[in-house]
Amino acid sequence: MTPDRAGDVQQWRDPKRYLWLLALAVPTLPFQAGGLAAVTGADAMWWWGPVFAFVLLPLLDQATGSDGENPPEAVMKRLEADRYYRWCTYLYLPLQFAALIWACERWSSGTLSVVSALGLAATTGVVAGVAINTAHELGHKRERLERQLSRLALAQTGYGHFYVEHNHGHHVRVATAEDPASSRMGESFWRFLPRTVVGSVRSAWRLESRRLERRGRRTWGRHNDVLTAWALTVALFAGLSLAFGPVVLPYLLLQAVIGFCLLETVNYLEHYGLLRRRRPDGRYERVSPRHSWNSNHVVSNLFLFQLQRHSDHHANPLRRYQTLRHFDEAPQLPSGYASMIVVAWFPPLWRRIMDPRLMAHLGGDLTKANIHPSASTAPAGAVERA
Repeated sequence: MTPDRAGDVQQWRDPKRYLWLLALAVPTLPFQAGGLAAVTGADAMWWWGPVFAFVLLPLLDQATGSDGENPPEAVMKRLEADRYYRWCTYLYLPLQFAALIWACERWSSGTLSVVSALGLAATTGVVAGVAINTAHELGHKRERLERQLSRLALAQTGYGHFYVEHNHGHHVRVATAEDPASSRMGESFWRFLPRTVVGSVRSAWRLESRRLERRGRRTWGRHNDVLTAWALTVALFAGLSLAFGPVVLPYLLLQAVIGFCLLETVNYLEHYGLLRRRRPDGRYERVSPRHSWNSNHVVSNLFLFQLQRHSDHHANPLRRYQTLRHFDEAPQLPSGYASMIVVAWFPPLWRRIMDPRLMAHLGGDLTKANIHPSASTAPAGAVERA
């Protein structure tokens, strides 16, 4: 490295440093919805969360485009150690729960129509879904505080088992037929959803049971991380129901379902059709960038703590979001997650867009794809036509 280049590296500053704070706009969506409804007098504004996530963000993604630049390797250690970035994730939680409490107050007030209350539940569900992403970022870290905050963030959706299954199940089996969170070519999102929800619960329970057995502890006890996570959700929902009345419980359940369905939609698009091959010794090849779909669309990455640079995350799970890198060999989504989530809900559109991209990534070789069983037995060419 020349002296001038060394000086450039020392002077390097993250151009997005303060833009990461934009992610904290997400947990304020219920407040935004209430404010917009009050200012405009339009009850439709209570549905602001889905509009923000699936209309505004895709438009902004298209307007701002992609950024495939990586931080210089020489600054990675300094960038990882900068605690400012951790506080960007920590602050999501107090805003998340403030919004949830405020939503319960609105639901219990008797001033909202059913349609408005459902809109607020959908908006709160968007907050809950992105909270799982925040929990994902925190849950991969070694610091005890971050792992505890991860479990707390998951309480709103009742998806606390994700903490166990994602770290110890999905990251081991990703892009294989054994992974309930890796979608298969020819498998629609609506077929994937029950498979991944049920499969993830079963996997988390098996993993935790084995961990406790190795340590000589009872499965049904306070050391079971799955049970304690679910207990936290029960305590949260019970406390809110006692404070605001049982009228809030249906809305709490609805926003939780919306939240974890958003997570599972993201799971669907992150590894669609990608497959790790078995080595001669029977083990799977090491995870590489080509086993995850990536997107460098700027706006979605800012609001999701760069979750879309998923290839580097799987290769280096402990790497913090501000240092995740783009790899040229990673398959690229045509847009950011905010757009692709909506596309995934419409299987014919998804297949029309994604199957050709998958086949191009695989060099046209279907044997390299993770194919849904019904598609693998279809006549030649049926996968492409479906």
